[in-house]
Amino acid sequence: MGDPPPEPGGTWQVPLRRTPQQARSRARLARVLQAAERVLVREGPQALTTTRIAAEAKVSVGSLYQYLPDRDAIVDALAAGYFARLEATMDDLVRAATTERWGDPVGVLIDTYAAIYRTEHGFRALWFGSGLTEQTRSADREHKRRMADGIRRILLALGLAGDDEALARACHAAVLAADALAQEAFRRDPEGDPGLLDEARLMLRGYLTGVTARYR
Repeated sequence: MGDPPPEPGGTWQVPLRRTPQQARSRARLARVLQAAERVLVREGPQALTTTRIAAEAKVSVGSLYQYLPDRDAIVDALAAGYFARLEATMDDLVRAATTERWGDPVGVLIDTYAAIYRTEHGFRALWFGSGLTEQTRSADREHKRRMADGIRRILLALGLAGDDEALARACHAAVLAADALAQEAFRRDPEGDPGLLDEARLMLRGYLTGVTARYR
């Protein structure tokens, strides 16, 4: 991937030993995380050791320790970057929904995130490689709630629902189901198994149609 991971201090608090203050230090940390992602994609999560990442980034292990003290911190930092990118895309979709009228909102959402899955090789390598830490799993649960809130805001922007607790619960259920189907589709095929993605669209259209019918 060409884009550097987001700098620490955003939505997710990356467990850094110290926060880089100078531009040079922030650039070095971004380079380290880019190196970590290259190793993750090529060699899998088991290769994410501080020694291996320092060598790939061409920095000393001591320099790496200033920010990322161990393998878990490296995994958590990479996951934080993926969550931030997925949530930024959701925010863009929410903004678009306020000015556009989508004939097939479910299709827009699934197609957008399927495109991200196809290019986020590190995300797939991390999630499919059983290398997640407990902190990342906990952050993932919060991430899904944020994504569900994005779905809620889209439905409201499109005028398809009323804002209540039932809608929030239904959107969370939709995100959990979509995530499970997307992961299985991309485990089967790096491009996303088209048949399973079609089933995901069909299922979620039916479910969200039922949800929004409550508000008519």
